[in-house]
Formats: sequence, C-alpha cells, structure tokens
Amino acid sequence: MAAGPEPTDPPQAEPPQAEPPQAEPPQAEPPQAEPPSEDPHRDDPPYAADERGMLDAWLAFHRATVAVKCAGLTQAGAHNAPVPTSPSMTAAGLVSHLRWVESYWFERVLLGEAEAAPFDPDDPDAEWRPPYDVPLADLLAAYDKQVARSREIAAVFSLDHRAAPRRPGEEGVTLRWILHHLIEETCRHNGHLDIVRELTDGVTGE
Repeated sequence: MAAGPEPTDPPQAEPPQAEPPQAEPPQAEPPQAEPPSEDPHRDDPPYAADERGMLDAWLAFHRATVAVKCAGLTQAGAHNAPVPTSPSMTAAGLVSHLRWVESYWFERVLLGEAEAAPFDPDDPDAEWRPPYDVPLADLLAAYDKQVARSREIAAVFSLDHRAAPRRPGEEGVTLRWILHHLIEETCRHNGHLDIVRELTDGVTGE
C-alpha cells in the first residue's frame, strides 16, 4: 500500500509584536539666555589695602556681581520664581530689593531722609514684585544709580561716623557697620541670584 503524504505541522501563529514605545510628551523648554549687550565688569579687590579701601573694594565687587548674575537673562526668566517656597524670589525682585536696601541704609539711616521705598503696610514685600513690563535692564540701571548715590553719601563720612538712632533706646550704627552689613546682604542675595539663575535657564558661574 502506497504511503500517503507525511502530515505537516499546522502553521504557527506569528508572535505578537511589541507595541512601539510611546513618545514622551514634549517638555516645556526653559527660558534661554540671551547674549548680554555688554559683558559686566568686575574689579578684583586688592590683596592689601587700608580698612576703608578694603571695605569699599569688596562692596564694589559684590555690587558688580549682581549684573554678572543677570547678564543675558530674558524678561520672562527675570520674573521666573523657580523656588516653590519663595514665590517672590525672582531675579527682577532681587535686583529691586537690593536697590531699596541701598536707599534705606545710606539715604534713610545715614542722612535721615524720608523713606523712599515703595512701602505699603498691607504689602510689606512690594519692592520684591516690580511690574512685569519694567525691563530688567531698567531695574539694573536704577540699582546702579542708587549705588552711585550710596558712594557719594559714604564718601563724606568717616567709618566712625554714627547715624542717628533708628528707634528710641537704640544706638545709632556707624558707617563701618553699614558697609559691613551691605557686603553681607549683597553677598547673600547674590547667592539667591545664583540659585534662581541656574534653576531658570541653567546658566552658572562665579
């Protein structure tokens, strides 16, 4: 008897193809830095100087660092608040605040002039929130102008000159104290600018 054809295996089903990975939704791009119109300049403090010269040089260095930290920052980036627990901490707000710090200590405290800052008893932090439509360049120019005024005022007093007391029962501070305090406060806020800038557009530097 003739052998019949050998049985063949049934066709195998094609294995299921893996689903192609889904593309991640595009992430919002952080604000990109703009090329600065000019490079901010800082002079390194001298290695040796008298007390007044050293105080003035270090304060000048840290004042100039404010512009260095803001160089190339876009308008949107200047008003970005990347630290959730500090919604008023923007580059624009820090520059505005530092301007009014200068005004307070040299015009208000040292000269005894009336308060000039935009103080509102219902909003004591108003100086930290400059209007969005004010260019960062204008805020920096106002800061530079205030710094120039501070230098003019400080130049006519000795380090031992004592301002009038700010409150009853207090001692007045000396110009030496004010200069040390301005170095401390400007350094502190430059550190804040460092953090805000890196979290905003990734720019780092000294």
